[in-house]
Amino acid sequence: MTALPFPLAETPDDQTAEQGRLLFARGADFLKGVVAMDGMPPADRAEVCFAGRSNVGKSTLINALTGRKALARASNTPGRTQEINFFTLGESHYLVDLPGYGYAEAPVDVVRKWQALLKAYLAGRATLRRAFVLIDTRHGIKPVDDEIMSLLDTAAVTFQVVLTKADKVKTADRERILAQVRQRLAAHPAAFPEIVLTSSETGDGIPTLRAIVAGLA
Repeated sequence: MTALPFPLAETPDDQTAEQGRLLFARGADFLKGVVAMDGMPPADRAEVCFAGRSNVGKSTLINALTGRKALARASNTPGRTQEINFFTLGESHYLVDLPGYGYAEAPVDVVRKWQALLKAYLAGRATLRRAFVLIDTRHGIKPVDDEIMSLLDTAAVTFQVVLTKADKVKTADRERILAQVRQRLAAHPAAFPEIVLTSSETGDGIPTLRAIVAGLA
């Protein structure tokens, strides 16, 4: 049997899962919101960033990972938050929440400023270990997601797709979406060759994602 390209990440073994649990048990705290490169915190630890179009469930996922219900706050208005938000994870990691993209309501100059900051961040953070690109399992990869993935290709930043809201999709529909995601990822050289399937509501995939972050120290 031929192996599928971009398989789902396997559930970690007990030891690896425990490493992930212990990392996130150290506690996560909001550090600062950044609107320009000169406001970035020191690049003195491993960091991972989370990107995703508005309403993909990014804040909810970060809260589920950290066990903090209100650590990352979602705006009711897509595209309102234009800061890069840094969270400390113990003393070893930064979790970085990038502004949601793909919003139609934001003014053109705001979008341009956000894109410039994002490009500068991706190109200028030597300690950035991986970007997690969140994709809504109900919708698959959209053109605006391809744009952010192409930007990550150009910046040579390895990114891994995390499918969110998996509990909202029937198994048959999920396979169709997975096929679409795998096809689109094949065009991106910076794509990490595993997909993480998650549900913040049920907790599915959360230990897997924690273990992956712990392994990137």
